[in-house]
Amino acid sequence: MTGKIAIVGSGANGTSIGVDLVGAGHDVTLIDQWPAHVEAMRRDGATVVMPEETIVRQVRALHICDVCTLTEPFDVVLVVTKAYDARWSSQLIEPYLKSDGLLVAVQNGMTAEAVAEVVGPERTLGCVIEISSGLFTPGIVERHSPPARSWFAVGSFHPATRGRESEVVELLSHAGACETSEDILAAKWMKLVSNCTTLATTACLGLSIADAETVPGMREFMLRAGQEALDVGAALGFGQRPIFGLSERDVKDSNRLVETMLDRLMEGFVLQRTRGVVLQDWEKGRKSELEDLNGLVAARARESGAAAPACEAVTELARRIERAELRPGIENLATLQGLAEDYARSG
Repeated sequence: MTGKIAIVGSGANGTSIGVDLVGAGHDVTLIDQWPAHVEAMRRDGATVVMPEETIVRQVRALHICDVCTLTEPFDVVLVVTKAYDARWSSQLIEPYLKSDGLLVAVQNGMTAEAVAEVVGPERTLGCVIEISSGLFTPGIVERHSPPARSWFAVGSFHPATRGRESEVVELLSHAGACETSEDILAAKWMKLVSNCTTLATTACLGLSIADAETVPGMREFMLRAGQEALDVGAALGFGQRPIFGLSERDVKDSNRLVETMLDRLMEGFVLQRTRGVVLQDWEKGRKSELEDLNGLVAARARESGAAAPACEAVTELARRIERAELRPGIENLATLQGLAEDYARSG
């Protein structure tokens, strides 16, 4: 496709995607709320450091306060902020989205419907994202998963956007493998299952996903948290959809679906020392997406009268870490296991 593209939330993942789109010849504007990062990109270009190559590209970068100076509307907006920033960032850019434009929430969490409430479902597509990257130095992204190890799914959840998925698939295919999902909300819940398995759980131990998985007893706890998310999703009506390039048969024939997804994630997308995004946020002293991950599953379970003791345990302990009452560490696994058993008995 041709046209004007905005990426709202040009942090690690947003900048990575933006650099790929600029490299493919697209007209891209990067918008971010970290002033030093924007200024570094304006001065030196955007640098993406990957395991086998480093790319530096000149980009158009704006501070969020510069949005009000825009005069031409965008054909496609990719919102790549944290899940908890989805609504306000969509409100920020809505006046600059064409009446027949598309806004795509390229995020963790169940944000698609919240975004649709802002810009209208007829201008919204859902997206599942799997990229691993970090941003610690302004202007320089550490991308652990290059395009060959990155994956997206795009889908419509409103009749008005049926058939338009290809417009965004074509774009995101420059940043990784990209496919169309026939049930994008279910696919997003499946990614939530994966995130509940890996992100806050391993962050509580202060380890990379791969290292945490090798701690005795941790893999079992991770799978328990993921299975709870899968079960809660089923109770909410979300079907089991293949993600990460798995096939329908992989999903239907597996009685260990959470483990299948974890193994696929570790084999295809996660490098040995990759730290999950929740741990990265804590290392920066930032709020994490906890409440949109295990916290969301725990809340939905309570609302429906179901039990999700492992997700409750992760949520409680992670909140204590965010309040600086605890520090991430391997010793937290025993605490997680104990809390989960307490929740299971009380539930």
